[in-house]
This record gives sequence, structure tokens and C-alpha cells, in this order.
Amino acid sequence: MGYYNPEVKEFEETVVQINRISKKTKGGNQIRFSALVVVGDKKGKVGVGLSKAGDVRSAIKKAVAAAKRRMVVIPLSGTTVPYSVREKFSAAKVLIRPAPPGSGIIAGGPIRVVMEAAGIRDASGKILGTKNKISNVYATLKALETISEISKRREKE
Repeated sequence: MGYYNPEVKEFEETVVQINRISKKTKGGNQIRFSALVVVGDKKGKVGVGLSKAGDVRSAIKKAVAAAKRRMVVIPLSGTTVPYSVREKFSAAKVLIRPAPPGSGIIAGGPIRVVMEAAGIRDASGKILGTKNKISNVYATLKALETISEISKRREKE
């Protein structure tokens, strides 16, 4: 007899960064928290959410909801990305390249988190611009969107 588990998650959620935000107001300091979360199904769908709330748990919950609303489908060629792409978002520059099977993800923190959530197992990535995690996560997502656009264009030809 099997057990029913209502907490079976279809997406894997990874908290990349939590920031404490302090604002000076007339009545004193107002403290809030900002959460950056990457959500993916490890089968080619990935999303990024950034939200603020009064406590950490609420910020994470809101960020997960935002990430699920903005999911992107990435085409995979086996276990890697089909094309090499270089993308820029704000000051962040990201380079993503395909890698041979078995090599794993060779990339820094923010790129690695997004690729693992998307289900990419073999790829090489390099952060070329800023070290800001938020910008790097968004740049990686933009690079993966560019890869899906390229593959759609090539399918039409």
C-alpha cells in the first residue's frame, strides 16, 4: 500500500540569494527581505523569481510563485545545450558553451544553479562581467532564451 504525499513537488526550488533591505522612515527603520529563487523541472523548463516581503519565508514563497509564472522552455541536445551563446544583461556578461557527455556543469554559482534547474547536465559557462548574482542569473536565463530562439529559427529552415 502506497502513502499519499501532498508535498510532491513538480519543480525543484533553489534559493540563490537573500538580501536584508533596510529603509529609513519617520517612525524608524523598516526592514524587509528580498529573495532570488530559481525554479526548474530538470526537463528543460526553468524560471527565475525575485520578490520582497517582511519576512524571509514569505519572500521565498512570493519569489517561487513569480518564477513559476515566468517559465522558459529550453531545448536540450542530449544532456547539453545545442549552441554556444554569449549574452549580456545589465553589467553581467555570460558565456555558455556545450560540453561533451560526462563532463558535468563547469560554471560558477549563479550559472550552475540555473543550468541544474533546467536539466542541463553537461555544459561550460563563464561569468565575464559583474559578480552580482541577480544580474548573472538573469543573464543566464536570457542566454538560454536566446538558445531556444536560435533552435526555433533553425527548425524553420
